Amino acid sequence: MPSVHDPINRPDPAEPAADPGGSESWQLYANCLGVDPDLFFPERGASTREAKQVCQGCVVREECLEYALANGEKFGIWGGLSERERRRIRRARALARAAQQSQTA
Repeated sequence: MPSVHDPINRPDPAEPAADPGGSESWQLYANCLGVDPDLFFPERGASTREAKQVCQGCVVREECLEYALANGEKFGIWGGLSERERRRIRRARALARAAQQSQTA
């Protein structure tokens, strides 16, 4: 599986999520299970460091990030990334798809 930090070669977030049945069983293995959800939705300007530390080394970090990208999550820390960081990934993927389509056309 490509790395979370390789945004260009990741699956298209417009595609259906990896589990078409809608199961989020990966969440059962998340480091954040049982952690106060407010930590992952800080007020504007507040630090995200603590939330991102929870995500470090999480075995389902990639699944969490892909879930957020596929579902257009606009708030909070998902897969260790902020909305701004996820937006960069979406843009990079869109540019890569456009470049690939123009090469095949």
